[in-house]
Amino acid sequence: MKAYVYGANGAAITDVDKPVPTGPQVLIRVRACGLNRADLAMTKGAAHGSAGGAGTVLGMEWAGEIEALGDEAVGCQIGDRVMGSGTAAFGEYTLADHGRLFPIPDGMSFEQAATLPVALTTMHNALIAVGKLRAGQTVLIQGASSGVGLIALQIAKLKGARLVIGSSTDKTRRDRLHEFGADLAIDSSSPGWIDQVLAATGGAGVDLIIDQISGSVANQNLAATRVLGRIVNVGRLGGTHADFNFDLHAARRIDYVGVTFRSRSIEEIREIFRQVRGDVWTAIETGKLTLPLDRVFPFAEIGEAFAHMEANRHLGKIVVSL
Repeated sequence: MKAYVYGANGAAITDVDKPVPTGPQVLIRVRACGLNRADLAMTKGAAHGSAGGAGTVLGMEWAGEIEALGDEAVGCQIGDRVMGSGTAAFGEYTLADHGRLFPIPDGMSFEQAATLPVALTTMHNALIAVGKLRAGQTVLIQGASSGVGLIALQIAKLKGARLVIGSSTDKTRRDRLHEFGADLAIDSSSPGWIDQVLAATGGAGVDLIIDQISGSVANQNLAATRVLGRIVNVGRLGGTHADFNFDLHAARRIDYVGVTFRSRSIEEIREIFRQVRGDVWTAIETGKLTLPLDRVFPFAEIGEAFAHMEANRHLGKIVVSL
C-alpha cells in the first residue's frame, strides 16, 4: 500500500506492507487525514513521544471505513464509517484501537470527519476533565486560531462559560475568532493583553487558561489568572523552556497542570473518547461543534499540504484525501 513515510531523504510517499489487525485493533481503509503541528515536526525528523524517526509512517488522525477486526475488537463492525486518532495515519490503511474511534454522523464527509478526533479529545479533556470548567466561569484559550483552539472556544461556549477569550498573533485570524465563540480576541504578542483580560474580568483574572503557547507567555499567564484559578498546559508552540515566576504562582495559588497523550495508557485514552461521546456528541451530530476546512489536498500532494501548513496562513484544518 501507499503511505507517507519519513526516510533517509525526508518524508515521501512510499510502498509499505498493509497492516493486519490483532487483538483489540481494527483495520481502517483511510479516506481522509487531518494534518497537525506534531506531524509537521515529524516530517523534519523530530520524534513525538515514541513515534517518529526513520521508517515511520506519519500521521495522527484519519477518517475511513472499518475493513477488518482483530479478535478482541468490540463495539464496531466491518463497514462502519469511523474517525479516530493514533499513529501511522497517512496511508491507504491504518490500524486503530477499538476504543479510539468515533462514528461518523450521517451526512458528514470523510474530509470533515478527519478534522475532529485530535481537537475534540485534546480540548474536551483539557477544558472539562482537567480544567474543570463550569458554567459561569471565564476562560482564555491561548493559540485559539489553531484547529484545536477553535474547537476549544466552541466547547467552552457550549458548556456555559460566561466569558470566552481567544488569542491569536495574526490580525486576520484574530478578527474571526468571534465566529467560533470568542467574546474577546487578544494579541498575546502585545504587551497590553494582560490588562485587557483583567479589565474584562473586573480585575480578577480568568478562572481557566488553556495554554498552547507556553514559553514567553508563561509568567504573563500567571498574572492573567485569578487567585485559585487553573492553567492547563496543552502545547508549547512558543518554546519548551522559559523563566517561571514561582512566587507569583504561589501567591495566586494557581493549579498548573500539563497534559499530553504521549504518556497516557490506552485505557486512559479510551476513557477520554468515552467522555467525549457521553458529553458533547449531540453537538457533533447537529453540527454545533465543527471545524472549518481550510483546504483539502489529494494524497499525491501531501508535501504541498505540509508546505501550506508551514506557511502558517490557514484558519482551521488542512486535510488530505485518499
